[in-house]
Amino acid sequence: MYTLTQVPNYVSGHWKLPRSAERLAVRNPATGVAIAEAGITSREEVDEAVSAAERAREWTAVPVTERIQFLFKFKQLLEEQVQELARIITDECGKTRAEADGEIRRGIENVEVACGAPSLMQGYNNEDIARGIDEHLFRQPLGVVAAITPFNFPAMIPLWFLPHAIAYGNCFILKPSEKVPLTSQRLFELLEKTGLPEGVVQMVNGSKETVDALLDHPGIRAVSFVGSTPVARYVYGRATQNGKRAQCQGGAKNPIVIMPDADMEMTTRIAADSAFGCAGQRCLAASMAITVGEARRTFTDAIAEAAASRKVGYGFDPKIQMGPVISAASKARITSIVDDACRNGATPIVDGRGRSVSGREDGFFVFPTVVRDTGVSDLAQTEVFGPVLALREAESLDAAIAAINTSNYGNMACIFTRDGAAARKFRTGVKAGNVGINVGIAAPMAFFPFSGWKDSFFGDLHAQGRHGMEFYTETKVVVERWPSEWSRTF
Repeated sequence: MYTLTQVPNYVSGHWKLPRSAERLAVRNPATGVAIAEAGITSREEVDEAVSAAERAREWTAVPVTERIQFLFKFKQLLEEQVQELARIITDECGKTRAEADGEIRRGIENVEVACGAPSLMQGYNNEDIARGIDEHLFRQPLGVVAAITPFNFPAMIPLWFLPHAIAYGNCFILKPSEKVPLTSQRLFELLEKTGLPEGVVQMVNGSKETVDALLDHPGIRAVSFVGSTPVARYVYGRATQNGKRAQCQGGAKNPIVIMPDADMEMTTRIAADSAFGCAGQRCLAASMAITVGEARRTFTDAIAEAAASRKVGYGFDPKIQMGPVISAASKARITSIVDDACRNGATPIVDGRGRSVSGREDGFFVFPTVVRDTGVSDLAQTEVFGPVLALREAESLDAAIAAINTSNYGNMACIFTRDGAAARKFRTGVKAGNVGINVGIAAPMAFFPFSGWKDSFFGDLHAQGRHGMEFYTETKVVVERWPSEWSRTF
């Protein structure tokens, strides 16, 4: 295992530090203490990684049934290292151990689905489209592809892309978030143990300079990205301008609707986990609760109690239910958004600002916050990406759906109700790509695409499932005739 505190790149089957002397601190968000340093990969070093991937293009000719054998080995190694990976995630990302364990399980599911590549990438054909002429459709890999991944799921989101890309015959380059590179380092140490040929998978660390080098490199055919909407729009625009395929997951403002007939105990528990789990740093975290009619009183009291009683601290303690946000800058930004909302008439019901964890005063903690919002401030439209739940009211389900559909985002929307007709109206009418019915995190399984609409997604094909297969392959149609004595008689 590579044990230096400076995080290396993995290029052409070798571990090497970026040549730049500039380093970015990797901090444990529960303590504020630097635990490692990540370097910045230059354009020249990105070019070296792409060249190594291009030299490994014989991977394309390896039968798909052989390619997936490496993924079977990788899955087994991941299963054996769940606890170690969870420890790293808790250290550098701040999650509780239960949240880290759950993230790794979802990542492993993507490896399992990618092992189905022999069936998923099958083409089709027609015999005798004309006399003596047959037509076939084949799926072939793109070549060299890259992914730029965020801090909030340092294991799962890289695994949305990597196993699918290589199963379909591509060579893959990962640029992990500079805030959480240690998890990716461990993933690549496990990949190295599978015996994958040099250049098939590579990792480069860095920040914007490295991202731009990937987006501009002519040898990279496709780019995957997950992050905020402004950056997703930038990555999509620059990638497509350079002739690349791109799938760019952006931000979200995920509303949940609570109907008067909802099971309030279940709804409160699920809503609290959605809003405050992973410190609200999920692209599917509930950030706005719209109560309909009489649900206002019962839900408001219940969610306030759930927020106030949630145990916050260092995720290694099994009693802890919520950890810190990722950085001091993130803590300041979240607090500023709540401050602005309160100046514009919002009422804090549970105020998580200005609190600290005993013995962890330098940690980046924001406690669960519940705010009755007026809709005037930025809180109504801004992605907070923290443990803040805004409460609003609607007179009817139709009014709630109309309010949701005014948002520029369309990642997720959920409803809590016992009424099947209301649920059907909601799922049909709401403009969001992932919809939950009595579910607080409508996260698709690995064999479904992670959908997203409007400013929550830029592209045509999403991550995971068949969309992943279609994104990482291109179709080739072959029309063929084989002259014979028989065919010349017609």
